[in-house]
Order: sequence, then C-alpha cells, then structure tokens
Amino acid sequence: MFVRGEAHVSGTSAAFKFSGRGGEAYDFCVAVSEKQQEKLRFRIGDKASGTAWTPLYPKCEFADLYRAGALKAIERIGDVPEMPVSTDGDPLYDGTPIPRVRSCDYPGPPWAVATPPLEVYSWRGARMLAKPCWKGKCFRCVWAAMANVTIQYDFDRNVERKRFESFCYGPLSCKNYKMGPARSVPYKGVSGVKDEGWLDEICMQWRSGSDE
Repeated sequence: MFVRGEAHVSGTSAAFKFSGRGGEAYDFCVAVSEKQQEKLRFRIGDKASGTAWTPLYPKCEFADLYRAGALKAIERIGDVPEMPVSTDGDPLYDGTPIPRVRSCDYPGPPWAVATPPLEVYSWRGARMLAKPCWKGKCFRCVWAAMANVTIQYDFDRNVERKRFESFCYGPLSCKNYKMGPARSVPYKGVSGVKDEGWLDEICMQWRSGSDE
C-alpha cells in the first residue's frame, strides 16, 4: 500500500507512521501480507503505525518497506462499503465456482471501497493500464495495481527479465480506463514484439460481463 507519513530507518529495519493517501506523489510504499490486510482491513485514509524492513532485492520488489510487523490502526476514516463476494455466474468447465463482486453497483470510478479478497483479483484477471492513469485518476481505486512482471527472455537457457507494470482489475466499462501504448516484450533474437492487449483477453476470460 502507498502511504504518506514518517519512516525512521536503522540498518535494514524501519519504524514508520503513516496515513493513507491518493494522488501522484507518495512518501513510501509498505508491503503487507494478505493475512494482515484481512485482519486490519486498511482503507484509503486510515492512519496506522508499525515496523518493517528495507527490501533485500530492490530490482524485484516494488515496495520501499517489507515484512511489516506490529501493525495497528491509529485512526479509521469511518464506514467504507464492502462488496459482497458471490459465486453467481458461469463456473469453470469442471464446475468450480468463481468468486465474483459487482463493483459497478457502487459509486465509482474510482472505487474507493474496502479491498476484496485476493482470490477475487486472481479470477477477475487484469488488463494493461496506462501509467499516467495509475498515478492520477485511478490511484485511489481498489482495482488499480502495480506489479512485478516476469518475462521469459531466453527459453533455452531459462533466462528471465523483470519489470514493473501498472494494471487494472476493474470493470471493462470503466470510463477512466486507458490502456496506454502497446508494451514491448523483449525476447532473445526477436525484435519489435509488442503486446497490444491480446494477453489481456486471455487473463480476463472468466469475467461474466463488462460491468462485473
């Protein structure tokens, strides 16, 4: 999560105080686990404190601080809507139910609601989001994300390359969405390969509709 506040670093550890924020600039980013988020239910605007460690692998880790601990909420912003998770809609071919939420039933974009479980994100799938959108209008949205992408650069030698890319897990009907320029994909011995959205269609194949 992206936060604004104070961080006091000592060696590879840090103590921090922060308050949730939106907008283009940020003070630092703290990585929290799924269990921590489920327990504390941080929302945009909350204030909290805790401790964390600086990253061991900066090229692979987007956050400024990792392994957050002693987390506690200092101040809550008030009631924030939660999108109920259901299994309505078409299941997988083997009958496995897919967890779904109807974000279009809530005010947005951006959707400043409580963060749904990670399994919802996994099944929704993401599409490429222009970085200016991620930094701007979409920053406060629960569906906007920055992720570390692994690219199989050399299949014969199993050489990988990593880079950070912005993505959107929100409804396909979102009026704020912009894909941005096609992203070049580096492969050994191949030049000019660009992803113009074809991978997005594969990732989002389990969506039940454009307003999900």
